[in-house]
Amino acid sequence: MSAMTVEKSIPPESADIECRDCGYEPELKRTLGPFQVFAVSFAFISVAVGIFGTYDDVLQNAGPVGIWLWPIAAAGQTLIALVIAQFAARISLSGSSYQWASRLANPKVGWLFGWLGFCYLAAGVATVDNALASTALMPLLGMDPNEDTARVITLAVLVIQVVLVVLSTRIVGLITSAAVGLELIIVVVLTVALFIAVAVTGDGSISNLTSEGTAAGASNYFAVGGGLAAAMIMGLATLVGFDSAANMAEEAKDPFRSVPRAIVGSVVAAGVLGFVFVVAITIAIKDIPRATATDSPVALILHDQLGSVIERSLLVAIVFAFFGAGLVTLATCARMVFAMSRDERFPGHQLFRRVHPATKTPIAATVLPVVIGFVLMGVLPGNALLKLLTVGSLIGAVLYAAIIVLYLSVRKRLDHKEGAFSLGRFEMPVAIGALVWSVFVVFILVSPPEALTDVLISVGILVAGGCYLAYLVIFHREIMETEPGDADVFKH
Repeated sequence: MSAMTVEKSIPPESADIECRDCGYEPELKRTLGPFQVFAVSFAFISVAVGIFGTYDDVLQNAGPVGIWLWPIAAAGQTLIALVIAQFAARISLSGSSYQWASRLANPKVGWLFGWLGFCYLAAGVATVDNALASTALMPLLGMDPNEDTARVITLAVLVIQVVLVVLSTRIVGLITSAAVGLELIIVVVLTVALFIAVAVTGDGSISNLTSEGTAAGASNYFAVGGGLAAAMIMGLATLVGFDSAANMAEEAKDPFRSVPRAIVGSVVAAGVLGFVFVVAITIAIKDIPRATATDSPVALILHDQLGSVIERSLLVAIVFAFFGAGLVTLATCARMVFAMSRDERFPGHQLFRRVHPATKTPIAATVLPVVIGFVLMGVLPGNALLKLLTVGSLIGAVLYAAIIVLYLSVRKRLDHKEGAFSLGRFEMPVAIGALVWSVFVVFILVSPPEALTDVLISVGILVAGGCYLAYLVIFHREIMETEPGDADVFKH
């Protein structure tokens, strides 16, 4: 019988039993329902935040016509999500890709997956909250741009978030669900309002959808790493993090069903909703050169078409969306640290593996990314923070590609759970398509000349992790040679 057919029935309430089979006593509390699990993934993606933060890059590099790369990116990222959902439907453990690789390949490969995931998430906590302060909260409050002020606000936000994540996963789920609900409502309302405004006033034009704007005639427009390719960043930087629900699997009530559905549903919903919104924004542009010249074209377009009240409403929604994204990033990073630490494979694992008996959350593992955020805010200049964001995108893309390679390598040995998500006969076409797309994404991210710095930093992060891995292999070999629990629990 193939791995994609029904072999045994494992109902969702047996998730804790399977956790014990893997050598872990369930310590985290299962409080996340289906919508909250979806909200975890959707909040990380945060379509409004992504478009708000990258639409200026599209206009400057490719002109308004660059938005047509969004559906291509959405389709490609959906392929990746479908493959990741296959793992999530079988292995519902905190640590997601770290666990998948450790148990299905070997602990050394798993450790590298975990290290990349930790670095990607830890950097994301600080950069998301700094963007919240500088691009959304300060403009909303009418504050003049000031890097020092933005850093102080970032630190305050980090403190608030760590308190919330430590207190309860349920609180995280409720706040994230509220932020996602508000974001969905605001984006839908703004999209409809923009279409109505353009139809009534005649300001704006459908011809914007095919305009190259101020990028027209650029010598490298169609070149590798040129203007048009650079516009892909809006989709690639936005439609990521959908796998975050898998990192919270031990806190989901029905992980074998809700987590895979959240992974796929969040990227599909964000892809469709985001494209409709960006089409509305583009048609509503009154003056393309003027919109291209500003760092916040979305806010400018909304102000021109709908007035300052609507513009401020968007900023309110963006602030909440940013906060939800930062909250989820912190929580998922903490789970990665916790997962690696309980296997004694993370520095300071004795501390970071502890779960507080009252809150049922890994407090020290949650505080660690915040401490890293404080350090980054204290030592990195502004341009370095921006560079850290692009480095994170590259690390994330490489990790997705590695997950797909892992899946293609082990898929025939995977067990299947009755009622869980499955691609069936579409498994191989989807997986191969996802691999091709992942390689393309990495190529797009490394092809611009300025990406050399990102590559070097990423290599440095990998080398630093490799040094600690070598330490584990040499001095704690037994830890890196065996997995806790039943080694064949996910195989058939």
